[in-house]
Amino acid sequence: MKLFLNLSLFLCITFLKAQEHISSFDAITLTYKFHPKFFLYGEGQLRGNEDYTYPDYYEIKGGLGYYLTKNHKPFVGIGRYVNYKSHSLSREELRVWLQDVIDIKKGIVKFENRFRVEKSWFYEPQTDKSSQRMRYRYRLNVSVPLNAKEVKKGTIFANAYDEVFLVSSMKPTFARNRVYGGFGYQIDDYIGIATGYLWQREFEASGNKNLHFIYLALNINIDGTKHPVKTYEYPGAD
Repeated sequence: MKLFLNLSLFLCITFLKAQEHISSFDAITLTYKFHPKFFLYGEGQLRGNEDYTYPDYYEIKGGLGYYLTKNHKPFVGIGRYVNYKSHSLSREELRVWLQDVIDIKKGIVKFENRFRVEKSWFYEPQTDKSSQRMRYRYRLNVSVPLNAKEVKKGTIFANAYDEVFLVSSMKPTFARNRVYGGFGYQIDDYIGIATGYLWQREFEASGNKNLHFIYLALNINIDGTKHPVKTYEYPGAD
């Protein structure tokens, strides 16, 4: 608990010092477990990168996951990602990815290790330019319930993670770093909410760039298997 309080204090201080701009990061996710071993996942996002009140980016994505074990979940996904600049469409992206998620629990603390490989195809309509990219991501996500021994209906939990992004055949190779800290609340057996602060550092050839997001998410979990033990999934800012 002391660790998370100190982390929250650090993130608040960092946020107050960050005067470049404040961006919005809003998401809704749906996880549907339709088989004891398989689940579907879908997500929609809106972000305001330049102006908090005006979304200039959206994404729609989804995929199929498999419970290799209770704490090991391979996944394959596909998504569409769209950027706007000065209210005009500036870039479209089609992305497919493979990922592996391995959870480790120590007492009430869960450590989620996520490894992802992505292939993207880009098109910029204003210049009629097409390009491709391979990207590799690793995220260590730590969550802990604050008023219970496990996440269930009525549970408040803290969540923090760090994620690194690497790209191949591009400079700089270390392209991005994300750090997140926040809290969530499981309203009932199906719906949970989360909010927090996300700092994103872009390492670009022309100079580094910082983004400061206020994150808000609605997470919906549906277990169609009627399994007696409920599993709660929290995708986090992605």
